[in-house]
Amino acid sequence: MAKLTEYTSYADAQAHANSQALWELFDGDREHLNIAHECIVRHAGAGRTAVRIAHADGSDEILSFDEIAAGAARFAHWLKEKGIQPGDRIAFMLEPSLPFYVSLFGAMLSGAISVPLFTLFGPDGIRLRVEDCKPKILITNAQKAEESQGISGVEVVIADNAFLAGLEKFPATFKPETKANDLACFQYTSGTTRELPAAVKHTHKALVTLMFAALYGTGIRPGDEFFCPSSPAWGHGLWHGTLAPLGLGVTTGTFAGKFDAVRLMKALSDYKITNMSAAATHYRMMKNSGKADDFAFHFKKLSYTGEPIDPATLDFIDKYFKVPACSMYGTTEIGVVLVNYPGAGDYTVKPGSLGKAVPGQKLEVQDAEGKPTAPGVIGELMLWRRNGWETTKDLAKIDEDGYFYHCGRADDVIISAGWTMSAVEIENTMLKHADVKEVAVIGVPDETRGLVAKAFVVTDRAPSDDYVKELQTFTRERLAQHEFPRHVAFVAELPKTPAGKVNRKILRDREAAAAASK
Repeated sequence: MAKLTEYTSYADAQAHANSQALWELFDGDREHLNIAHECIVRHAGAGRTAVRIAHADGSDEILSFDEIAAGAARFAHWLKEKGIQPGDRIAFMLEPSLPFYVSLFGAMLSGAISVPLFTLFGPDGIRLRVEDCKPKILITNAQKAEESQGISGVEVVIADNAFLAGLEKFPATFKPETKANDLACFQYTSGTTRELPAAVKHTHKALVTLMFAALYGTGIRPGDEFFCPSSPAWGHGLWHGTLAPLGLGVTTGTFAGKFDAVRLMKALSDYKITNMSAAATHYRMMKNSGKADDFAFHFKKLSYTGEPIDPATLDFIDKYFKVPACSMYGTTEIGVVLVNYPGAGDYTVKPGSLGKAVPGQKLEVQDAEGKPTAPGVIGELMLWRRNGWETTKDLAKIDEDGYFYHCGRADDVIISAGWTMSAVEIENTMLKHADVKEVAVIGVPDETRGLVAKAFVVTDRAPSDDYVKELQTFTRERLAQHEFPRHVAFVAELPKTPAGKVNRKILRDREAAAAASK
């Protein structure tokens, strides 16, 4: 019987995708499974490339399944010698590199729990997460080791060449003994250092359910040359950019160091990448660089997540990448639930759509009374879980063909003088203006209207009252006479979460603080 990786059509996904078929893609079973074995060890021995790393300094690092497997086994033996027990947490704060993958997979191979941490966390961000997950060891670089000093109960180890050399004395194989339901990874969602999100706790069998997103959200199949520029410290970069492709034996690629859109495009061209999954911000930054003409691209499949892509960036993708950008929607907590089936010849990708449900999932857009909305009507996106509807805290609408469209977070709705406006719709319209590079819209208090829209605009054009009026007219002529920003602020940059999403909450908090100080 054919495996799911041999099917590419939407019709086949609906006919053949089920839990049992996913398990057939792996060596393990419902009783015993280990992520490190499935992603790395079982693919070793043939000298194949596992990961390509595009470093910000222009260098490339190519890692094979063989060397990651050997390093992970030695790391697992090292942990065992240090008295680390199954279930102990091992945190690591490293850019993508051999030490990163050795730590990630070595900890899980041993039965310990991997905890990836973002490299741009400062001392407070590190301390809060370390105190929350209580790791026995923190693996990091020299700079971060200094910032991590003074955190009680954790041993800080610098992952330099001397550390890797010290692992050479251990055997290059390790037999895992984990069960499928054992915890494998703690994943922190992005947030501020003052508001620590709870760690999402994943078991080894999470790799199996992840394959719905891999097969139908990013469209990964054997033979793809894959790339994901998102940091593997976050959900998209770790699960969709690292574990999913490696779990299917597909070579993946990633970015290390300070992000640069031109460096990314060079890597995509040099590596002849055919399948990329990235954040909406990555695509927008490539467009804004103005350098896409300098490179040749080889894409057959594209996907994105995190937030919607504005129409101007979608036009850029069509022009230069020549394949549709397929949104996939989900969160670290619920996984991916809406996809656009990249590579499926019988599926029509509608620009800006979240797509349709992955096989086996049920979603609805509901009104305030819990009833399904009519096509085109904005409501709350609900997911059927555990014999009941659960809120995603997102707004959405459907069209006549059953495609879902994102309409912002529930708290991104602006009700002004009785009119309901979407911050996302206003942003997407303003991004069509030739001089607007980035924009974020929030609701701010108004004595007459309750709330009005305020836009924060990143632009190279000199601010002026005439420019403000031009943007307001541009927006209202394209949306509605009431749906435009009554206030416009020009800013050098927009606040973003560590994962690269625009952080409207920071903007709302700043406005509230400014109003309180008057």
